[in-house]
Amino acid sequence: MELKGIHHVSSITATAKNNHYFYTEILGMRLVKKSVNQDDTSMYHLFYADEVGNPGTDLTFFEIVRAGHTYEGNNSISLTSLRVANDEALTYWIKRFNEYEVSHENISEQFGRKVLFFKDPEGQRLVLVSDQHNQGVEAGTPWDRSPVPQEKGITGLGPVKLTVPDPEPTVKVLTSIMGFNHVGSYASSLDGQPDIEVYETGKGGTGAEVHIEHRTDLPKERPGRGSVHHVAFRVANNDELAAWKDKIQAARMPNSGLVDRYYFKSLYFREPNGILFELATDGPGFATDEDVEHLGESVALPPFLEDQRHEIEARLVPLNTSVDK
Repeated sequence: MELKGIHHVSSITATAKNNHYFYTEILGMRLVKKSVNQDDTSMYHLFYADEVGNPGTDLTFFEIVRAGHTYEGNNSISLTSLRVANDEALTYWIKRFNEYEVSHENISEQFGRKVLFFKDPEGQRLVLVSDQHNQGVEAGTPWDRSPVPQEKGITGLGPVKLTVPDPEPTVKVLTSIMGFNHVGSYASSLDGQPDIEVYETGKGGTGAEVHIEHRTDLPKERPGRGSVHHVAFRVANNDELAAWKDKIQAARMPNSGLVDRYYFKSLYFREPNGILFELATDGPGFATDEDVEHLGESVALPPFLEDQRHEIEARLVPLNTSVDK
């Protein structure tokens, strides 16, 4: 009953085509699954990850075509981290961002690590974090057919930052129910704001941290394109997920019950500041219905949607996801 780290982060895009270009051609991540939102099959659900979509490497996007602007604020997942192998890789990314006119800051330091803040074209708040000194959860392996050199590539998800007006109830859920431990803090970049507190689970390190930002000066975030929908944490197997369901229910927290996402099984609940958490199993994984060599090239549907394939595909705008594009 120990969460192993970050499983995936799911965000919102208004344009799947442009989103696909940025995350595969500029960031060099692999599209490992081109599917649909199982709760609304009119929208794409795209999964970008390492070479095979290992747990802890998946950044996913729901396409909501009419999604408006995000008004940043409290009660949000306000920053998503992407891991790279070392400090040298960040220098490569500065040059690449300049080449592709990606909005970014200079390399800085945060919690003893070199970091590089940047945004995607829809304003998604992102940061590259160096694993130069990481001794926690292992990283993934970038795809060797990426446009980014493999040794410079994105190796997985790093810490997520939660921005909340009252950290105490969120911290209580993380520590008393989910088993996270407090491991330190660092100064906010904003004058007059409290330090950002760091919590970790499992083996710890960049792949297993949640950072809590207490903001006293913000309204509640109004999500839209470029905002984060939820964060998922890794559970070893189905038996452990069932035990987590019992634990969440015993704490009187409303939850989804067990949900079969085909590539993994899940449990959803909201912590007291309204942020959506998911617990997701490590398996069976994305190669369940596609050969590893051809992940993400065709629309993949779980068996319970297969009889609707014709209608579903007719509503989707085609994406050029061939490796020969």
